[in-house]
Amino acid sequence: MKLLNGKELASYIKERQARQVRGLRQAHGVNPKLAIVVTDIDNKVIDVYVRMKKRYGADILIDVDIHKVSQTEARELLNMLSNDEEVHGIIVQLPLADMAEADDILALVDPEKDVDGLAPDSKFEPATALAIMWLLAGYNVNMAGKNVVLVGHGKLVGQPLERLLLADGITPIIVDINTPEPEAKMLAADVLISATGVAGLIKPEVVKQGAVVIDAGVASEGGKTVGDVAPEVLERDDLTITPVKGGVGPLTVCALFDNVIRAAERVAAQQKV
Repeated sequence: MKLLNGKELASYIKERQARQVRGLRQAHGVNPKLAIVVTDIDNKVIDVYVRMKKRYGADILIDVDIHKVSQTEARELLNMLSNDEEVHGIIVQLPLADMAEADDILALVDPEKDVDGLAPDSKFEPATALAIMWLLAGYNVNMAGKNVVLVGHGKLVGQPLERLLLADGITPIIVDINTPEPEAKMLAADVLISATGVAGLIKPEVVKQGAVVIDAGVASEGGKTVGDVAPEVLERDDLTITPVKGGVGPLTVCALFDNVIRAAERVAAQQKV
């Protein structure tokens, strides 16, 4: 078995990002800032993710402001942040207190600052999709002429990942809840990427011999965070696969902050004009 260690790649990316931020601060007087808006204020899982982002930002000198507000207050706050020249990136941390309003709330984020890539006309790709592409490239996974199967077609991962693959000349086969004979399609995959959030969906019998397997799913099972890939799959020694922890996740945080840096660089470039 070969492990696709995203944590290892993330350390190199983080060093590069720290240099970029120093350059923005020193050469352009631009201090990159990320604002995170939280409406589900008692959600302990959200607290963990937000603290992780704040720590990462501190490590590379990006300011991270956390705003815990009601959903009603979030609307006014997002308008204010979108017009604040000192804020370069904005995240509406999901889930919201009321997910029925998600599309309306996300649409309030300025597309130039929507570093999560979720607002209409956003200038950025969602971080998890970018992270998967980085992981494949970082380990020189050659997809040309290969059967690439993408399990899950949601707007957070599946749909943007399909766009990125198509842009690279790779046409993935999409498997979702409406796909006939999904097991046969998964079993034919040379590269199998799963992002459904269904715990243990990918079982050994649907994974081809010698396949590359990327688990980008996040689910909760018995109080633990787990992925789409069943534990038994990781017992096989013929696969190239992401580990239980340290696969796509670390690179997702890197990709998010890469978007923040790009947003800040755009501001720096505009100052020159």
